Amino acid sequence: MSWFPNERRRTLPGTSVITIERFIIEQERRFPEATGELSNLLYDIALGAKIIAATVRRAGILQIFGSAGQMNVSGETQQRLDLFANEALKNAMGHTGRVCVMASEEDEEVVTTEGDGPKGKYAVLFDPLDGSSNIDNNNPVGTIFSIYPRRTMEGNGTLEDVLQPGRDQVAAGYVMYGSSVMMVYSTGQGVHGFTLDPTIGEFVLSHPDIRTPEIGKYYSVNESYFARWSPAMKQAVRGFHGDLPERIKGKNSRYIGALVADFHRNLISGGIFLYPGEESKPQGKLRLCYEASPLAYIAEHAGGAATDGSHRILDIVPTALHQRTPLVIGSRRDVEFVAEVLREHQSSV
Repeated sequence: MSWFPNERRRTLPGTSVITIERFIIEQERRFPEATGELSNLLYDIALGAKIIAATVRRAGILQIFGSAGQMNVSGETQQRLDLFANEALKNAMGHTGRVCVMASEEDEEVVTTEGDGPKGKYAVLFDPLDGSSNIDNNNPVGTIFSIYPRRTMEGNGTLEDVLQPGRDQVAAGYVMYGSSVMMVYSTGQGVHGFTLDPTIGEFVLSHPDIRTPEIGKYYSVNESYFARWSPAMKQAVRGFHGDLPERIKGKNSRYIGALVADFHRNLISGGIFLYPGEESKPQGKLRLCYEASPLAYIAEHAGGAATDGSHRILDIVPTALHQRTPLVIGSRRDVEFVAEVLREHQSSV
């Protein structure tokens, strides 16, 4: 029965929304061979993100700001919210039978799933709360995740299942907890963004088929480390200052200090994020498996690019769980400019 007699049937305002669950299911129907496990795993991650989002918004009230009084495997001070987010994600995925092994930036070793039941066919890696030190100042933070098909054949997953090149990912994404909560992911069929609607408690499609501009407006880098960079990287950043107008147009500087927030702005508006190695620390700070590879997967499927300065990020085969890498990521032509400058310096040495 129509709500509007004598009129063609139409949708009432405010009733037509595409939730992340509906979107995932509709995407799955495009692939008759799909079993639904990956779709359900993505929804498990969305559930974990909602739990984290609720706690982030109440962090001051719950008095879980600040340091947890211990260091993680990378030698960084863990925040209380780091530990909470880490457990929230492991609990969201660890009992479903969809995952064989997990790896977190906060845990020294891989995390096997509990129980005696069948083990899933996916390995999941994640940075549970990127930029968590920003929480004390009410600045954006995020979650980054990556999903791989398992390589081992049975039982609990192992290190072999998580040490895979980024090109083998079947899905990757991130969640940003800012003025709104947004989840962005790709399964290789475009990049799509969902905003959490607090009135219904669901992520709803807000940014379908994200495409990042080929040339960006912004560059994002911590310039307090300028003196520690190689001459080649200094020249590339000077190009973004506007010192090389014959090669590249100058850009506006924007740097939040939380990778997810800087990456998200540049993905939407166009731009480049850089975290170079230093002369005394050539491998830089960011983790290949938990940060660089999943965001590179997103960048490439949105039309962008990502490199460590010499190699495509998605082609790097990790040799250690917490391996670090330099990262240059964002709008394709901006990334190519940096890579070109670095190659020129290398060939002249």
